[in-house]
Formats: sequence, structure tokens, C-alpha cells
Amino acid sequence: MNKIIAFGFALVLLSSCGNSSLEVSPQYKKITETVFASGILEPADKYNLTAQTDGYLIQLNFKEGDIVKQNETLAVIENQQNILSEKSASELLIISQHNTSSSAPALKQAEANIALAVEKMKQDEIQAARYKKLLESNSISKLEYENVALALENSKTNVANLKQSYALLKQQAEQQLIAQESQKNINSVFSNNNNIKAVVGGRVYKKIKELGDYVRKGDVIAVIGNAKELYARLNIDESNISKIKIGQSAILQLNISKGINYEGVVYEILPAFEESSQSFICKVKFTKEPNLKISGTQLQANIIIGSKENTLVIPRSYLDFGNKVMLKGSDTAIEIKTGFISSEWVEVLSGLKESDVLVSQIK
Repeated sequence: MNKIIAFGFALVLLSSCGNSSLEVSPQYKKITETVFASGILEPADKYNLTAQTDGYLIQLNFKEGDIVKQNETLAVIENQQNILSEKSASELLIISQHNTSSSAPALKQAEANIALAVEKMKQDEIQAARYKKLLESNSISKLEYENVALALENSKTNVANLKQSYALLKQQAEQQLIAQESQKNINSVFSNNNNIKAVVGGRVYKKIKELGDYVRKGDVIAVIGNAKELYARLNIDESNISKIKIGQSAILQLNISKGINYEGVVYEILPAFEESSQSFICKVKFTKEPNLKISGTQLQANIIIGSKENTLVIPRSYLDFGNKVMLKGSDTAIEIKTGFISSEWVEVLSGLKESDVLVSQIK
């Protein structure tokens, strides 16, 4: 709804033959065009404190109105599964860490097998060297030498395979350690979800859950917002949203303190149409922050979208259909050209002068 604010009209009441006639003359005044909007008082940086796991609330360390700090534990949820999972993961991590150490049974066994294979390979090397000399002196057949040489190659292959097996065994143990460390960290996160902490510091404006309530992941436990900064969240009719601009001044009045006007400035206009309220949303910050510790109260605002000095205006009630008015002493209405039109006042662009007298009949 648009409103034009103007003051200073002199209305003269005349009585005649049982009828009364109100007369008024156009006057030059400063007029201000505003857009009326309703809304609610909201804290800046408002967010919902939500449960990150399922369980019963066994601690609530706050009440409505409290000031809380970032990362402060505000509530505790009882979820034994998260605690047991973290404990199990911690114990498995200790085992994985031991399996990568030099004292790990599997690695010590593999090292012992390698040592035995190396000793056998050394014996086969000595045997092969001795048989080579015997072959050179024609003391043995070539087949006997080849059998010894083949045994040496088998020993070398066995040592290489055992070393590869050891490296693979160690790699698998290290991979298991990495996986177990990751699982331990994940379970620690799940366990920490039992403790609900303030994401950002602020004031607790609303407590939704009570001690002993069963909550599920995603349930809202409380509403927290900036303790020092409030703003007006206004619903703007779609026919007026194009008139609203960042930086425009606004006069606000809260339902809890009617009669007190607060000054504000439009600082944000949300681009999307809100289906629930069937309106667009704009935000107005207070020029001087009100000393309030509440949120959600309803309010009204007049956003000033324009003003003119020395503008000729008449009351809206004197304007008839087709932008026509009735002059005193005339039987025929005349048409005028208008500018701003609200529920109370009309800007006259042409067709009237300050000396004219308008008449409105009241039966």
C-alpha cells in the first residue's frame, strides 16, 4: 500500500438545509511517498542449533536469553552406539599400529624366512663354485654341475620372492593402518556429534527441545542469533517490490512498543518470491539499534521511496472517478492531472490552482 504524508489542510464545515458541505483548497506542501509493509523482528546471523545424531537429550546447558560462545557445548545426546564404535575403532587402530612395527609377528616371521633363504643361497653359491672347478678338471659330469647351478638359481629366486612377499605384507599392514586411522577419525566425529556445540556465538532466542526429549538427526533444539544486531524482515507486495531500493529510509513501529518510531535503512532485497507469505522479502537494519532481547515480534514499516518539495496536493476523498473534482459554485466536475495517489492524498500536476475551492458533499 502506498501512502503520501502531507499536513496543513484547512477544512471548513458549512451547514445548510440538513446537508453539510466540506470545502478545501489545494495547498503547496512537501509530500513523501511511502510503501507500507508488515514483517517481524529477526536477529542477524540467525541459525538453528540442530541434532547431529539420534538419542535422548541428557544435558541442556542453556536457557532462553543466554549468551553463548562459539564451540560451547550446549547439549549432550545419549548415543551409546557412537561411543562403542569409537572405542572399537581405537582398539583396532592400536592393533594396526603394532602390525606395522618391527616387532609385528607376521613381519618377524617373514624376516626369518628371508634369513634362512639367504643362508641356503650362500651354501648353494659355495656348492656351485666347487662343482665348477670339478667340472673344469673333468672330475664330474656336466649334468651334475648343471643340477647344482639350477639349485643356486632356485635359491636366488626364492630369496627374491620372499623379499617381495615381505614388502607386500608390510604395505598391506600400512594400508590397514591408514584405513583404521580414517575409521577411528570418522567414529570420533560420530561420537563428538553426541555433544551439540554452538556453531557461532550469540543469544539463545528460542529453546525448542527439553531435557529428556528424544531427538533425531536434523531436529532443531534451539534458535540462536546475533545478540547485538536485530533487523526487520519485511513482506513487500509484488506490485511494490520494483519501488524498493537498497539504501532507502524506513520508519518502523513494533507491536510491543506502539507509538515509538524507529529509523532504519533497506540493506538487502531477496530476489526470490516467497510462496508461504505470497510476497517478496526485504531486510531493514536499524539506524540506532533498539535495546531489545527478543525476536519474532510483528512490526509495521513505511519505506520512503520518494519526496517532493512545494507540491500541490488535495485530499484523496475529493477526487472522483476519472480524476474529476468539483469546484465550489460549479455544477459540473472538472478533470485534473494527478501524480502520486494514495489512500489519503493526491498530487495535482495540472487543472487546479491554490486559490480554487473544492467541495465534497456529505449526506
